[in-house]
Amino acid sequence: MTALRHSYSCGCFYTDNIFIQEFHVHVRYTGELQFRRDYERLLSSRGCRTSEQFRNVLEMIKMEVERRRKLGEESLHRRTEISLHYKPLYPEVYLLQESFLAAEFLAAVRYSKSPQANIEGLLHHLHSIPDKRIYRLPVFIPEFCAKLVEELENFERSDLPKGRPNTMNNYGILLNELGFVDELTAPLCEKYIQPLTSLLYPDWGGGCLDSHRAFVVKYALQEDLDLSCHYDNAEVTLNISLGKEFIDGNLYFSDMKEVPVNERTYVEVEHVTGQGILHRGQHVHGALPITSGERWNLILWMRASHVRNKCCPMCDREPVLVKTLGDGDGFTSVGEEREQMVDVCTLT
Repeated sequence: MTALRHSYSCGCFYTDNIFIQEFHVHVRYTGELQFRRDYERLLSSRGCRTSEQFRNVLEMIKMEVERRRKLGEESLHRRTEISLHYKPLYPEVYLLQESFLAAEFLAAVRYSKSPQANIEGLLHHLHSIPDKRIYRLPVFIPEFCAKLVEELENFERSDLPKGRPNTMNNYGILLNELGFVDELTAPLCEKYIQPLTSLLYPDWGGGCLDSHRAFVVKYALQEDLDLSCHYDNAEVTLNISLGKEFIDGNLYFSDMKEVPVNERTYVEVEHVTGQGILHRGQHVHGALPITSGERWNLILWMRASHVRNKCCPMCDREPVLVKTLGDGDGFTSVGEEREQMVDVCTLT
């Protein structure tokens, strides 16, 4: 996945999919009158009944919108501070080596790159969830998972600035700010994951993924226990369990986001340390609460500009591109698309 020359988000990033954790609802905010008209009754039904509660919700939303507006600038500042002052505990975990990868994963990748590869053959290398297009397979060896978690805990103990992954996860680490992307997650996506997604999700840009967002989330007692139902800002997502010791906390999946709520069916998928769960980003899912221990997960939101440039996955409209500092959300401008000599999507 080559780096994009410019970074863009869709304008909906600054108005849509704002999560109000206290009342477990995603909202859109363009102004107070619109918000009251669209959500006052819904919030009241969920316990937001006093004027003070409603004012607190409005204040939280305005703070979140402002955070998003400053996100690129502040992320670049944190990245600079970390690169100057953080001393890694295990420098070797920042550089991907095949010895980190499970034998079963490498076998699946080798098959996917072979001339005779097809989805039927690949499924022999994966655990498939019937009718859901969800797949699980070992990715990392346990020793690498343990070292990576120790590295992340070491950073957590530092007094350096830390950004949270998103509005739904209060505990976690943005891996681009810590320096993991260029030599760990980018080659993992490009060399190893994309051969799999090319076969599994050709209709979702699986063969032309050209950017990604990498972060780690943490679940523990007295911190985040679970994750409410949502879908991802990604064409394809890989969720890898890194450990540590934990009980419960399975992922649950329903259907794609366009399926009406009353028609959705649900399935649980168990987290196993070192194993990854592949799914389409628009597949509605969540995480059940852990009941003891601590769980760390590495999340890769993989994007295909060829797909999302036509329709933003978060607002289901043609994206209104807003140039941003930092990494953006995987969109490219029309001019940049024309500059590409070969459209890799046509090669799969």
